[in-house]
Amino acid sequence: MVSHIDLVNLIRVMPAEGVRTGKNKGLPSIKGSPFAYRENLMKALILVNGELYKPGVLRSRVRAETFDLVIGADGAARYAHTLNVTLDAIIGDMDSLSDSEKHGSNIPEFISYPAEKNETDLELAILYAQQQGANQIVMVGVMGGRMDMTIAIIPLTAYASLGSCRIELWHGEQTGWVIKPPGEDIFGRPGDTVSFIPLGGDASGITTDGLKYSLKNEKLTFGPARGISNILEKPSAHIKLSEGLLLAVHIPGKT
Repeated sequence: MVSHIDLVNLIRVMPAEGVRTGKNKGLPSIKGSPFAYRENLMKALILVNGELYKPGVLRSRVRAETFDLVIGADGAARYAHTLNVTLDAIIGDMDSLSDSEKHGSNIPEFISYPAEKNETDLELAILYAQQQGANQIVMVGVMGGRMDMTIAIIPLTAYASLGSCRIELWHGEQTGWVIKPPGEDIFGRPGDTVSFIPLGGDASGITTDGLKYSLKNEKLTFGPARGISNILEKPSAHIKLSEGLLLAVHIPGKT
């Protein structure tokens, strides 16, 4: 194992000239994120080297947003073409990119790391996005063939969400994110599925409004799946949380 990597001391490899847009303008389409945000957010999109589930749906969701920063985590850079976005940087040890992809890409910046490191390429991409000022991060391609990588993304997302940065996992039309005290509103359509999974221990003081299976100052215990498959009864619901963390998953119903 190697010591924790300092983002200040990056190995930067500059490719041939390219066009850096810095913005990927959203176009009228289906709603990208099912949440309402305060203004003046810096939004980052991270392409992860897993399965790009339902790429057409993801492309529409991405098109509906405006991202200030788009990052490819190593080999996931190849998804930029599928999603019709312009990459601002590729980050990682570059073991998943061929030589032709490295040298033929019109990317403003490669940020290269040694293969032997403590962080995954995704963690480095999250750290970089946060250092650039991102306070909302959307990640696509998070589920993949390697079970260890897929499972590790959940605690990594929780850890990276402890501050002021909100992180969403997009898997087709589904959205995962972490809910912290004191809770928040959840938006969707009546009939949508919403699940709550305790992370790192019990979550307590949970009260819900607008869900079919209501909770009133109750606890969701770490382990049992009691919080799975609740149903939105109104276009917006609210969950109050006193202690702990919840992984929330929103699954739109059939329209």
